[in-house]
Amino acid sequence: MPGDKPLIAVTMGDPAGIGAEVILKAFADDALWRGASPVVYGDLARLNAVAERSAFALELVRVESPRKVDGRYPRLEVVDFANVPRDFPFGSASVAGGRAALDYIEAAATAAIAGEVDAVVTAPISKAAIRAAGSPYAGHTDMLAAMTKARRVAMALVAGPLRAIFVTAHIPLADVPRAVTRDRVLDTIELAGEALKLLGEPGRVIAVAGLNPHAGEVGILGGEEIDSIIPAIQAAQKMSINCVGPVPADTAFYRMSQGEFGIVVAMYHDQGHAPLKLVAFHTGVNWTVGLPIVRTSPDHGTAFDIAGKGKARPDSFKNAVLLARSVVARKRGLPE
Repeated sequence: MPGDKPLIAVTMGDPAGIGAEVILKAFADDALWRGASPVVYGDLARLNAVAERSAFALELVRVESPRKVDGRYPRLEVVDFANVPRDFPFGSASVAGGRAALDYIEAAATAAIAGEVDAVVTAPISKAAIRAAGSPYAGHTDMLAAMTKARRVAMALVAGPLRAIFVTAHIPLADVPRAVTRDRVLDTIELAGEALKLLGEPGRVIAVAGLNPHAGEVGILGGEEIDSIIPAIQAAQKMSINCVGPVPADTAFYRMSQGEFGIVVAMYHDQGHAPLKLVAFHTGVNWTVGLPIVRTSPDHGTAFDIAGKGKARPDSFKNAVLLARSVVARKRGLPE
């Protein structure tokens, strides 16, 4: 590792998206290098082409492996896969783009599992593209869970003091009620406790949202709270986990914003994403909790509509790096 600073593997994401742009914009800020050193897993020619359009003050350098990283600004080192044709278009999903993105993730995750890097920060991929390229996974979370053989993982969304962690994520809404089981809710509550520890806030109250309006209104508006959610909360409380609920979802996030809760356990994707993106659309971070490696990502997609146009904002990507750096520091007992 370069000095005592954590080494963060950064995957370029889908080459037709905004990944290269947000990476370059983020690491053009030397402040992002103060507590960590990056190494990009991607295509050097693509990165250079994007850099030339905006005249970023970075020196892009090919490196054979993370063990060779020097890690000093403005020298941004790249493990180059050379897998993107020079005329590769921006703005649409493709088999080639999906395959390239998978190559970066597989290599970076393998390096993290081997201890060659301290964390992985992933730029956005296209689910359609990776599926077209033959991936059996819905996205990063499933893929990394399989690679690391993690027993249980959960997607978390972090926006400063506002956090949500999800019992279910990328599944159809019609499938959610069957997926909200006692064991799955309990696992997510436990992972919420782990997340708070890694955020430096152990013991804060975990709010467990209800699935139905008014948290089911004692069964009148739905039975999932009685059948699954309340039993999970009771089991977690017996384990001395500081959790409450089920809290109606229409008030849980407001109460968290007032400092009452440290994190909300959300039952499905939009239940947590909608309120957090209302206040942190450009700044939120996706964090996979429960992996044996540290993995974060900006909370946005490939943005094909603006890819290659120089319009992408790096705020969320920067925060993903900062969160990864902070979590690694807490795990290693280093100053943040």
